Amino acid sequence: MGILDDKVAIVTGGGRGLGRAHCLALAEAGATVVVNDLGSGVHGERTGDSPADDVVAEITKLGGRATANHASVTDWDAIEAMVADTVTEFGRLDVIVNNAGIVRDRMLFSMTEAEFDAVIAVHLKGTFALTRHACAYWRAASKRGERVAGRVINTTSGTGLFGNQGQSNYGAAKAGVAGLTVITALEMRRYGVTANAISPIATTRMTADLAVGQPVPAQGGFDPGDPANASGVVVYLASDEAAWLTGQVLRIEGHKLNRLRGWTVAGVHPSRSGGALTTEELIDAVPELYGAAPAGRATGAGQ
Repeated sequence: MGILDDKVAIVTGGGRGLGRAHCLALAEAGATVVVNDLGSGVHGERTGDSPADDVVAEITKLGGRATANHASVTDWDAIEAMVADTVTEFGRLDVIVNNAGIVRDRMLFSMTEAEFDAVIAVHLKGTFALTRHACAYWRAASKRGERVAGRVINTTSGTGLFGNQGQSNYGAAKAGVAGLTVITALEMRRYGVTANAISPIATTRMTADLAVGQPVPAQGGFDPGDPANASGVVVYLASDEAAWLTGQVLRIEGHKLNRLRGWTVAGVHPSRSGGALTTEELIDAVPELYGAAPAGRATGAGQ
């Protein structure tokens, strides 16, 4: 018996890297998997490949059940149809894993509108499109009196959480995914749906050219950059065991699972008057809030 027996999952970008690893792990845990992958290159270009079909063949050979879908996550109607087709074919939908992504890295002062729009479309709109259509299905099921245990698992990134040069489009999209995760959790809790995000550190096509954030080399037979390191977390979040957890971001770093917290208040300065803050008082107050010397009063060498 698997922890995901009788569950049905959709994984976007499921043909390679992290997505492929997630599909295999979900299937091994007993889930039926819809492998969605357009077959594009790392920059979104068409390649003519069909990696979704390859992953379906792998799962089937191992005794699992899977089907391929080749729609673009940016195609609103096609993603709505994928959800409907999944329910028609398998009778239900329990889990969605939003993993599809591309990169078009460039310093922001050189980035084109098309480069920005393309990355936002795949990562942020693509995540929203599948989430929206799946949540509409789960809400309707809940209102019919059916038991719902929906799971939304999104993919964010250290670039979206902490920043990275040359990736303003990607970082903005991934920050948006984290925010969307929290809002989805708030809106869908009443319908029996959880929403969480993972931030995996892994060696994939998308990270190959990055100078920072790379895992350390493998030691002792364990590869900290293996995309499959995050898949156990995906399986857990997809299961009924994780029904209590929602609105969270979990960062997977090799063999470590990190619980992340969003923006928190690190200090407070109430206005001295009890009314609106004034520019004049902020000249001293803001440096004090950050633990810095007030402007014009810095001490240094030779003073």
